[in-house]
Amino acid sequence: MSNPEREPAREPQDLAGLFNARANAGDVEGLVALYETDAVLAAGAVVARGHAEIRTFYTDLLSRRSDFPAAEVLEPVRNGNLAMTFARLPNGTISAEVAREQPEGGWRWVIDQLKIKPLKAG
Repeated sequence: MSNPEREPAREPQDLAGLFNARANAGDVEGLVALYETDAVLAAGAVVARGHAEIRTFYTDLLSRRSDFPAAEVLEPVRNGNLAMTFARLPNGTISAEVAREQPEGGWRWVIDQLKIKPLKAG
């Protein structure tokens, strides 16, 4: 899928919804566009740095998986042009990301930690 006129995330919490829509559409380039050029994505043992490696990661992921259930978007923590974004996945894990407001407008992820196991009480 190709769409050069993709809407950017207007607020940091919009990134999770855009991720879900683009992943379910099989839009690898749309997923890559959610990240700054030199962003870092960590997913388990995989660490992807920059658009080329992030593209490779999502190309592989989308070739093996086609359904991405909607996540519960949690309130971001903001400090100026930076924000920590969070989403609770249906299996209870939490994703955490650092997003930055872009000079041309919109928000993109700078650091993405895909899954963090929830802490157990007690």
